[in-house]
This record gives sequence, C-alpha cells and structure tokens, in this order.
Amino acid sequence: MEAVLDELYTTPPSDFVGRREELAAAAKAAGHGEDARRIRASRRPTLAAWAANLLLRSQPQESQRFLELGQALREAYAALDASGINELSEQRRRIVAAMSQQAAQAAQEAGHRLSTAAQRDVESTLRAVLTDPDAADQWAGGRLEAALTPPSDFPGTARPAGVAQKPRRKVLQLSVRTGAKDELADRRRQRDELLDQARTAADEAAQRLRDARAEQADAEAARQRARERHDQAQQQVSAAEQHLQQAQQELQEASQEQQEAEERGHAAADAHARATREAREAEQAVKRLSAPSR
Repeated sequence: MEAVLDELYTTPPSDFVGRREELAAAAKAAGHGEDARRIRASRRPTLAAWAANLLLRSQPQESQRFLELGQALREAYAALDASGINELSEQRRRIVAAMSQQAAQAAQEAGHRLSTAAQRDVESTLRAVLTDPDAADQWAGGRLEAALTPPSDFPGTARPAGVAQKPRRKVLQLSVRTGAKDELADRRRQRDELLDQARTAADEAAQRLRDARAEQADAEAARQRARERHDQAQQQVSAAEQHLQQAQQELQEASQEQQEAEERGHAAADAHARATREAREAEQAVKRLSAPSR
C-alpha cells in the first residue's frame, strides 16, 4: 500500500486523478476496501509539490544528505553569531538553488516543464525543509500535496536588536568575579566546532550536487549521442530498405525478361527446326524431280 501511494504521488498531476481511480479500482477488486478508500482520499499535488516528491524519489541519496544537512544547519544556527549565520545562509541559498534545478530537470524529463512560479514554490519547499524539522518530515514522506513555506528564520536564531550585547557584557563581568571565563571559551569553541561542521557539511553537499549535475550532463550527452546514432541507423535502414525494394523490383523485371527471352528462344528453336525440316523436304523434292525418267 505504501508503495502504491509513493507511485501515485510521483505521477504527474495531469495524470493523477486517472491513475488514482485505476489503483483504487484494483484495490477494491482485490478485496481491499480500506486501501481503496485510502487511495481515493489522496489529493492531487500541485506541480511544485509533485516536483519536490519526484526529486525525493529520483535522488534518494542526495535527498537524504539534504535532510541531514538541514539537521546540521539547524543545530549550528542555534550557536552562531551574525557573521556565521550570514555565511551559512549564503551556502544554504546555493544548495537550495542547486537542488531546485535538479527538481526542475527531473520534472522536465518526466514531461512537465516547471513555470517560474512553480520553480519558486519548489525553492520555498526546500528552504522549509532545511529550516523547519516538521517540514523536513513532511518532505521525507514523499507525499506533499502543496508547496511548503519556510519560517522567517531558523528556530532559536531570532534575536531582538540590541539584546545580544547586554548578556555578553554581563557574562564577561561575571567571568572576572566567578572564573566563568573558561566556560565562555568552551561555549565559543563549541560554536566554532558547530560552524566548522556545518561548513563542511555544506561544502560536501555542494560538491555532491556539482558531481550529480556533471553526471547528469554526461548522461544527457550520452543520450543525445545515442539518439543521433539511432537516427543515423534508422536512415541507413530506410535507405537499405529502399535499395532492397529497388533491387527486388529489378530482379522481378530481370526474371520477366529472362522468361520472355527463354520463350523467344524456344520459339526460335521451333522455327529453326521447322525451317530445317522444310528445307530437307524441299531438297528431297528437288532431287526426285531432277532424277531421269526410266
């Protein structure tokens, strides 16, 4: 049943309703009434939601790493300062852009080109996956019905203006009095470690996406070469078939001419035989007439 629903939600929206009815009818005919009702309760996804579902199913390894990256980023954002957040935000934008391009490519290969609005909805969904754990869980299920909207910021990162510095000065004052300086240093080290981990994860994800795009480009080039070879072979086959047809026609004409020539040969042979016989008979008649009378 889960596999059936997974298939249904990767069916293009234009074919969704028809496929849903086919699957529901098949489940009902097999005696699975509850499954049939569950299938019929499925709602057709928007084009962007379908593209996001298709991306998850067609790129399972990259999608899993994307989900893991989101978890790492959410943990890192909770401990970063403004400069660190800005740096990871830029990496996040690049990765979302690359993944959304993969989704658009998968949709186009499935026969549906994404509009600009649908492309933006896919990017919105991917940003939500990185930002919001609930959105990540929804996308991981592979059955989105509509695009997801990310929150305004990562959870726990919003800080009112002017508030961040006061606690920091207070911590420094307390560190002089209570020896909390080591604790502050440990927190900074932990923050730096999280930042390094998030940077590494983002760099690795970006590299994997570049590799995937390169492999996809190579595969497309190979498909194009194969199509060209197929077209050339088809042209050669068509030419060979035409030549064969011409040769068969010439063979038929030659056979006809040969038959006619053989018939003429037989007729000529018969005429020659008759002429020879008639000449012999005429010669014998001449001899008889030329013989002296007794």
